[in-house]
Amino acid sequence: MKTPILLMMLFTLPFLALTAQPSEPGKIKVAIVKNDSEGPRAMAESGLVAMLERLGCEVKSIDTVVLTEEEQKQYGDWNRDALESGHIGCHVAKNRRDESLIIGLLTNCTDLLGMLAGLQHLRPAEGPAVPDQRSLQREGLAGIKPLRVGLVYFDAHADFNTPETTLSGMLGGMPVAISAGLCLTRLRMKAGLDPALPTKYIVFGCLRDVDPLEQELLDRSQCEFLSVGEIRSLSEVIDKQMKRLSVLTDVIYVHVDMDVLDPAEVRGHSLTVSQGPTSKELAAAIQKMFAYPKVSAIGIASLPFGQRDKEGISLQAAYRLIEGAVKGVKGR
Repeated sequence: MKTPILLMMLFTLPFLALTAQPSEPGKIKVAIVKNDSEGPRAMAESGLVAMLERLGCEVKSIDTVVLTEEEQKQYGDWNRDALESGHIGCHVAKNRRDESLIIGLLTNCTDLLGMLAGLQHLRPAEGPAVPDQRSLQREGLAGIKPLRVGLVYFDAHADFNTPETTLSGMLGGMPVAISAGLCLTRLRMKAGLDPALPTKYIVFGCLRDVDPLEQELLDRSQCEFLSVGEIRSLSEVIDKQMKRLSVLTDVIYVHVDMDVLDPAEVRGHSLTVSQGPTSKELAAAIQKMFAYPKVSAIGIASLPFGQRDKEGISLQAAYRLIEGAVKGVKGR
């Protein structure tokens, strides 16, 4: 199959964002990738950088995902979502493996595809960043082996539906199934995610609302699960799953849909589900996960903003989760 154009463009562009001065000793380098929508803007512009600097981080890049004028005119919301994920992937992939903590400020869970695609194509930890231009033209990226990406997916919903099983018809209920290669292959390929994730690379956290046919798909998969109770108690099962993913995969991504939390912290979210963990409980679990060296990125999606978060409770909850990731990296 042909490599998506966006990822090919990535490897022919100069890495301007990565030519900055080296980090100060002991500082954690952070790369932020954000969508150009209200939730991500609220997270980016309300003190995130200052918080990261207080925690001993150096923010080396902030990349905003914007569709070109031509892409904005293309037919179909799903198609444009795939193009946006392609841009996310290009920004993520500019980073070197094991170099930075990558933070995705995401509109919704369909952006999962772009985060995973970018992590598949992280630059090598050492040596040349890309093949020479001649080999690139001759072989495309066929000779570059994608990294194996593990996924920890925190969401009240599994988002494991397909067009055949969905009750709502929402694309937002399908991204994990798409990522696992169960449906919408063209959309996944356009986003740049190839190959699909084996289901044994996927761990769900805090699921509480799963559709009947979606549950059948999960039952037939090799996905693993962490319960709300296991997250709250910082169970040893968390370590078991992180060790398992660390053996199976090259890099691990932790994705959080804000509806996973206790509804009291995300009152403005339209899909809340009772009995979720608090942000403090989930942040402690995330800190535990990011102590594992292969955990390289966290994404925060579906933040209530503006009038739906007048007191900033959801925003502070999101920051708490990011802080947990930073503390985990610092504790390595």
